[in-house]
Amino acid sequence: MRTYTVEMNVTLSIDEQLVARARKKADSLGKSLNQLIRDYLQVLAGGDDPERSIEELKRLSGQGHARGWRFNRNEIHERS
Repeated sequence: MRTYTVEMNVTLSIDEQLVARARKKADSLGKSLNQLIRDYLQVLAGGDDPERSIEELKRLSGQGHARGWRFNRNEIHERS
């Protein structure tokens, strides 16, 4: 199965001061304003691309700092 992505240009009417503040916020997050808007729309629309989610999980896997600690089934289910 192949997945094809089609990008679309959208024109928005936004106050210049708002754009300037949003660009500063995007810059502080290490993103472009375009990426920030795409990320927001993805969250707003819900449902992420499954392949993208898998890649994100792979990227984040193994980066924890458990320092050897492991879950103990008995402790997890212990009632107070």
